[in-house]
Amino acid sequence: MQKFFQLKENGTTIKTEIIAGVSTFLTMVYIVPVNSHIMSNSGMPLEALIIATACITILASAFNGLFANTPVAMSVGMGMNAYFTFFVCMAQNIPWQSALGAVFLSGLFFLILSFTQFRIFIIRNIPKDLRLAICAGIGCFIAFIGLQQMGVIVKNNEVLVGIGDMKNPNVLFGLFTLILLLFFWAIKLKAAFIFGVLLSSFVAWIFSINQASFPNEIFSVPNFNFLLEIAFKLDIKSTLNIAMIPIILTFFITQLFDSIGTITGVGARGKIFENAQGEKKLGKTLIADAAGSTLGAFLGTSTVTAFVESTAGVESGGRTGLSALVVAFCFALMLFFLPLFKALPANAINPVLVVVGVLMFLEVKNINFDDNAVAVGSFFTIIMMPLTYSITSGFAFGFIAYLLVRIFKQEWKEINFGIVSIALISLAVFLLGIFNA
Repeated sequence: MQKFFQLKENGTTIKTEIIAGVSTFLTMVYIVPVNSHIMSNSGMPLEALIIATACITILASAFNGLFANTPVAMSVGMGMNAYFTFFVCMAQNIPWQSALGAVFLSGLFFLILSFTQFRIFIIRNIPKDLRLAICAGIGCFIAFIGLQQMGVIVKNNEVLVGIGDMKNPNVLFGLFTLILLLFFWAIKLKAAFIFGVLLSSFVAWIFSINQASFPNEIFSVPNFNFLLEIAFKLDIKSTLNIAMIPIILTFFITQLFDSIGTITGVGARGKIFENAQGEKKLGKTLIADAAGSTLGAFLGTSTVTAFVESTAGVESGGRTGLSALVVAFCFALMLFFLPLFKALPANAINPVLVVVGVLMFLEVKNINFDDNAVAVGSFFTIIMMPLTYSITSGFAFGFIAYLLVRIFKQEWKEINFGIVSIALISLAVFLLGIFNA
């Protein structure tokens, strides 16, 4: 083990890697109940999603640990699961089988490009500020969805949206959970999300809020027959039409920026990619990320990506794939908690979307708003995602606005082939969305 993971060369030990893996696990274990409840709105069975989420986390994290030897854990990406469910499946009435087909094609495309210099091209040519704006915009988008699902924001025929019924016990319970999650996050509790969800669920069970009740049992032997209800059900053929192009591109571009941003960010905290093998490790981690998405589509989940929560493990000293392997082992244990996850009330889950959205939005502090093109492009990227209920429209508006301001100010040195390419793709995606609406 010492030799395989090169622990000595990376200045770490087995004990340190185990502690790091457990730290990462505690910060991201919330993904099992949260992703399952979100995606179940698409019509997919909750039990199958719980097992699928745990399984893809196990497989993707273990593969990255063994293949790339980096302490990066992977699971179903927050933001993209909301886009998959609420925009693709619910808003556009696209069957979840077809949506999984789109996830597969985008993941396959990303996997193929991971073996080329395309990722380096993106890192070098696409402004970091716009990548940060996309992250912040997705944060606003999923926070809006979370508040909508909680009943805090409702449809208003006069002004589009308004405040929901604050006398409704279920709405008040959602706000209670939100406050609880923010409190645990503010005091830097490592397991803030899962602890907040469990504690608020306990309150709901005691007071029977929205007919919530204690689970009959906590543990059960994993029944993988549930997984067969969604595994290998993806419909690739139905995605091979022009109307699905914007959706496939959204999955692809979002995963690309999210992966590059998260993986390089986690690596920077531990200086993982700065040695002689750094670029090779980065490339392998991106390959593992893309492979996770293609496999996830077969198992029945939306886009898989590197988790920023891996930073918790890096901060604890994790430097190799052994910590990612520990994460995979811990998630394997989660397969025995199906009855507990099924009993969690929806409004103990929805507030997590809001808090994750807040954390993603915090990236705005790193955007250079002194640059007019960046400021305008970032503004449209961020505001148009929730207002149009579309990540696609957000980055389309943002990249086009950025390029136009550069042209208007005649800042030719700031325009490169990468920017022009992404702007043209954004314009094409935007026009396809209009003509196929």
